[in-house]
Amino acid sequence: MRLAIASESWRALGQNRLRSALTTLGMVIGVASVVLMLAIGQGTQATVNQAIASMGSNLIVVVPGATTQGGVRLGAGTAGPLTVADAEAIAALPEIADVAPMQSGVLQLVYGPHNWGTSVYGVTPAFWRIRGWDIETGSGFTEADVRSAARVAVLGRAVAENLFGTENPVGKTIRIRDLPFVVVGVLAPKGQSLDGRDQDDAVHVPLTTAQRQLFGMSVPGAIRFLVVQARSAEVMEQAQAEIRSLLRQRRRIAHGQEDDFTVRNLSAVAETAALSARTLSLTLGAIASISLVVGGIGIMNIMLVSVTERTREIGIRMAVGARRRDILVQFLLEAVWICSAGGLAGAALGIALAWLLSEAARMTVVVSLTAIAISFGFAAGIGVFFGFYPARKAARLQPVEALRHE
Repeated sequence: MRLAIASESWRALGQNRLRSALTTLGMVIGVASVVLMLAIGQGTQATVNQAIASMGSNLIVVVPGATTQGGVRLGAGTAGPLTVADAEAIAALPEIADVAPMQSGVLQLVYGPHNWGTSVYGVTPAFWRIRGWDIETGSGFTEADVRSAARVAVLGRAVAENLFGTENPVGKTIRIRDLPFVVVGVLAPKGQSLDGRDQDDAVHVPLTTAQRQLFGMSVPGAIRFLVVQARSAEVMEQAQAEIRSLLRQRRRIAHGQEDDFTVRNLSAVAETAALSARTLSLTLGAIASISLVVGGIGIMNIMLVSVTERTREIGIRMAVGARRRDILVQFLLEAVWICSAGGLAGAALGIALAWLLSEAARMTVVVSLTAIAISFGFAAGIGVFFGFYPARKAARLQPVEALRHE
């Protein structure tokens, strides 16, 4: 019996192919919109999560702060510089796992006929441990290289490609500020940071080499900033407080005076970025879901028209023994057929559009089975919800009145 009702509902839709197709189109557009918007939102979230993972865990950055001269604040970084001695003192704090002092600037690199301007970072091997950065080819430099201010360099992937193309750069000599540096390794790719910088477009050299030969030092042991790793996420606030207290003491800042340095918790920044990405994903999905509701309203309107047109048919079916429940199930099935067909076609269209967007705009999009299942299930639910009233109206028709309908 149920199969007969399902078959009858399918035949009824086939008798008005154009109207059924146009009604289905509303669901196709709705489901495709939901799949595409969720793919964009989840792609954004995946990009942010990748950037967060590339930062490392439990990170704190310490930079010099601002000074005031003649009532004028000169901006961040104008206070006395941090030093390697500050880094060593911070490393001795109980809640600190590791510290990486850094010096940086933008310089021109030359290899044969090729040249490339990029960020050059003076670091210690601790930097790669803190950032969880692997050496893809060759090796990193050692603490002995830092002590001897060796002219060795580790290239980011983007720098290696721009200077060497497909050639293996390990063992080759590049020039930085007309000084020869031997390439000892190439870093594994990291992608973009949270602020949009290409982390692979950089060169790392020993900190002492950067201080003495590339950038110079206004103060012995001066560095531009510190990257600090706390022992765990639970002690981040305590580690920040310890660093602030230690630096105030070392920099002889009197009680009541402002800090002339800044301690930033990168984990808090990462959490904020992740929350924003999740919010964007949910917002896009909610906006796209509106089109499903609009499609559902269209289905209800068409089904009401169908009930009106088929009133006499309903009366005849009831007169020959059809129950009210059979009429209700038939019209509900018609709505579900429309939504299911629209859901399948919409899911396929959404996947295709997401792939095209990924290829054309070079965006990260993530089409998940969960998003497709939710969209399809929501479409079927819309069919039941908006199809119930017309189906109920059809089932409640009186046979005698239905037969009199012209």
